[in-house]
Amino acid sequence: MSDPPRLIETEADLAEGAEYLARVCPVWARVLPELGPLPLRRRGDGFEAIASAIVAQQISVSAAAAIWDRMAAAGLTDPQGIAAASDKDFRTAGLSRPKARYLRGIAASGLDWRSLRAMSDDQAIATLVALPGIGVWTAEIYLKFALGRADVFAAGDLALQEAARLMYDLPDRPGPAALREMALPWRPWRAVAARGLWAYYRLAKGREGVR
Repeated sequence: MSDPPRLIETEADLAEGAEYLARVCPVWARVLPELGPLPLRRRGDGFEAIASAIVAQQISVSAAAAIWDRMAAAGLTDPQGIAAASDKDFRTAGLSRPKARYLRGIAASGLDWRSLRAMSDDQAIATLVALPGIGVWTAEIYLKFALGRADVFAAGDLALQEAARLMYDLPDRPGPAALREMALPWRPWRAVAARGLWAYYRLAKGREGVR
């Protein structure tokens, strides 16, 4: 039986991961003090967390937050509310037709969300991407923030790619494959590195790169 995945549950876990990054990479050693304490960004797991990640797909952080606030006000954040909602309810909240379809499919899937807690990272990601509308990015965001997995990265995230370009003074923004390769030395704390890159993005760009 394999060891259970390492989790990020407290600020002390983040500090341990940050110390590791500083030891293995001089760029992290230079940048981390500028960023200050990294945000924990933990949230409860379950349907609401994956619905929030679906809403955030391919739109700005501010737009996602506004849509989510309207959905919450309309009771569209749990499977029962999603199942009972009309197309007009979703449009009023600002949700696109494809995302409304994804949420309906996920709400009807009957997934035992608690079962994901005992799965390996790869097993949990595979289970999630089998659901409608969930790609690797969405699954990895869920594992990082809802399950607290310490070594999940989300290399397809554009803000992470741009932050890596700036932080490492690269000529071009690295694509997902190149960024995953860059992140290999950061194991087993790649989720801490992701938080650091999002913090660097906020510092460099003056706006959030993730909800």
